[in-house]
Amino acid sequence: MSSRLVLRMGLIAGLCLAPLAALSQASTQTQATAEPQVGQTYSAETHGDWEIRCIRAEQGMPEPCQLYQLLRDANGGAVAEFNVFDLPDEGPLVAGATIVTPLDTLLTPGLRVRVDEGPWSDHPFSFCQPVGCFAQLGLTAEDLDGFRQGQAANVALVPLPAPDQLVQLNVSLRGFTAGFAALMVRHEAALALAEQLRQAEGTAPPAQ
Repeated sequence: MSSRLVLRMGLIAGLCLAPLAALSQASTQTQATAEPQVGQTYSAETHGDWEIRCIRAEQGMPEPCQLYQLLRDANGGAVAEFNVFDLPDEGPLVAGATIVTPLDTLLTPGLRVRVDEGPWSDHPFSFCQPVGCFAQLGLTAEDLDGFRQGQAANVALVPLPAPDQLVQLNVSLRGFTAGFAALMVRHEAALALAEQLRQAEGTAPPAQ
């Protein structure tokens, strides 16, 4: 495995372990007004209806970032989170997505996703934590093109208290193309910095 692939996977692991906003509007407001501390998630850029959120790292260290959108119901209530991140271009999957839904989601039907009026794709839930239940998606280049060219996506889930109902959430794709392009630039910069640090560690004299 190449050192660059190892660095990529390390940054992705940082995203997977990052604390999420927990669907909290108050949390988002706090992040917007206070200087983020090391290990906290903060909003770095906005592109249309998407944010680039990063994890604050120590000075001089690479920061993992992801594309983020908070999904709301018809009444404006926060229901789910949609996160997209870059992946190593080592196979058919070029990006990944994590969708976080409330704990009272019925897990057995899984999660359904589609772009515009295209076909639905089905995805199982991977695990649940106190902040919600997580479904993880692998995205191909074709999937990414669909997000870039589409107007909106839909996420469908079944609520546990009403297993006979289907809740559909709108995912705006306004700003997705520019947002993902900016995310890739940040990811490549983080990889380059991580490689510089790795090489510097390799040439540093051993500690006495």
